[in-house]
Amino acid sequence: MPAARFIVSGRVQGVFYRASTREQASNLGLAGHAKNLPSGEVEVLAIGEVAALDALEQWLQRGPPAADVASVSREDLADDTSAESIGRDFHIR
Repeated sequence: MPAARFIVSGRVQGVFYRASTREQASNLGLAGHAKNLPSGEVEVLAIGEVAALDALEQWLQRGPPAADVASVSREDLADDTSAESIGRDFHIR
């Protein structure tokens, strides 16, 4: 199943970015997680259909109202990424 890792920079911590990402990803049928990084960025790992990953990427570029996204980088992961290791839901870490 296709998967992608996103790194989001800007004002993305302390503005409900991860919780809003979980809501968006769940609505898109994606599994994975969002977590704060020590650098002040947010990492988003998502697995699901390509169209849903693309839609999530578009949303990540805006984020919730209080966020100020500077950039989003995307790394597409191999289709053999194990869904079992990611889980069936989208979580905040």
